Amino acid sequence: MQETILIIDFGSQYTQLIARRVRELNVYCEIHPFNKIPEITSAIKGVILSGSPFSVRDPKSPNPDLSAFKGKLPLLGVCYGAQLMAHKFGGEVLPSKHREYGRANLSFVKKENELFTGISDNSQVWMSHADTITKIPDNYEIISSTKDVQFAGYQVKNEKTYGIQFHPEVYHSLEGAVLLKNFCINICGCAQNWTPASFVESTVESLKQQLGNDKVVLGLSGGVDSSVAAVLLNKAIGKNLYCIFVDNGLLRKNEFENVLASYQHMGLNVKGVDAKSRFYSELAGVSDPEKKRKIIGKVFIDVFDDESKRIENVKWLAQGTIYPDVIESVSVNGGASATIKSHHNVGGLPDFMNLKVVEPLKTLFKDEVRRVGKSLNIDDAILNRHPFPGPGLAIRILGDITAEKVQILQEVDHIFIDNLKTSGLYKDVWQAGAIFLPVHTVGVMGDERTYENAVALRAVTSTDGMTADWCHLPYEFLGKVSNEIINRVKGINRVVYDISSKPPATIEWE
Repeated sequence: MQETILIIDFGSQYTQLIARRVRELNVYCEIHPFNKIPEITSAIKGVILSGSPFSVRDPKSPNPDLSAFKGKLPLLGVCYGAQLMAHKFGGEVLPSKHREYGRANLSFVKKENELFTGISDNSQVWMSHADTITKIPDNYEIISSTKDVQFAGYQVKNEKTYGIQFHPEVYHSLEGAVLLKNFCINICGCAQNWTPASFVESTVESLKQQLGNDKVVLGLSGGVDSSVAAVLLNKAIGKNLYCIFVDNGLLRKNEFENVLASYQHMGLNVKGVDAKSRFYSELAGVSDPEKKRKIIGKVFIDVFDDESKRIENVKWLAQGTIYPDVIESVSVNGGASATIKSHHNVGGLPDFMNLKVVEPLKTLFKDEVRRVGKSLNIDDAILNRHPFPGPGLAIRILGDITAEKVQILQEVDHIFIDNLKTSGLYKDVWQAGAIFLPVHTVGVMGDERTYENAVALRAVTSTDGMTADWCHLPYEFLGKVSNEIINRVKGINRVVYDISSKPPATIEWE
């Protein structure tokens, strides 16, 4: 069984970052909501309690039973997690005199403590809390402090139980990675053996056992997720994998033909399906982004249902679902997220399809998928391709969808992406695209007044899509792209550039 660090999520915006930092140590970890803590097995080597927007003083705040692992396994409480253990076991947590948010420096570090091995004096850490621990239980001892926070870190005596008031997972905690390594490797004893090669080996073996001699249908998109999923499944079941690439009319310019060609040398059994008119018909007159996503998901299901019926005895639908899809679609309370957005490939299938779902990548972040793909010798052109949303250009056209708008946006997008590639900027950008805006603007071309459409360009840098910063593309580049778009794409007379980061914005506009 794979060694695992269990991360219990109390709703913090930083929980996913804890997982990222642990994974960077080649240690496998899983995030589970506080009210759905899994059974503690021998594979679990340690537990991390996340931060939270809640206050431990609120009677309705998360307060799970920790007895299954506290004092039995190494345990690290981060921010709310540290406050929770202090509060539950005889300490005191009160509102801070002032909100403690931002950079701070440790003024005291107990260096002989295993958690703080190698942490320097005056190390910078990141605070983000409105409450503070004012008293720790009698059997706790202080292992770090800042000028304003006496109990910045503690350990329960005679237990491998620790609490820290700061966030080691955030880059602003300059030695946070050292602290997490101390916990996961030195204290929990994890072997750092979770690598792309080990993932491939264990996943292929698991797929063989799960699928047996069953037939599987997979929807390919040309992107890294579905491609890596396809190669893993092909290694596991070979000829029993049937790949389908659907032209939903919402792809990038010439993408249908280019994607089919890219798979010719990979030994995959791929069929292309032209379903443009079907999607356009269902989307006609629909402007609400969630409705568009739901419709696209439904039509994909319908197309797959039709195609799967042409394959005798197919039993499974494979999907390229990755970990951020799962995280963004499930709230800390275990229900559908009402605050971000739904993902078209998360949530199972309608009963009428009579297919089971297999998701070989659902525990991986995007950069991990790329590393796995590299270990599978998948072409760099596929692995380094920018992410492209499942609903395609439908969620980059604000308002209703028409074939004319799609064609205009395809041309704009093509000019933008092609210029990124020819200018050597494509690899510096994590994701880029154009957005068709539901506004007309006044312009002048020659001596004539125009009243045409506006588009926004979007380019971001990111590691895994959970957070993203807008890309500081050169002004000269943006000017060149804007000029080409306005001159070459009929119907566009204004180009703007989106300089919003995630959060508070999302990468896509819908």
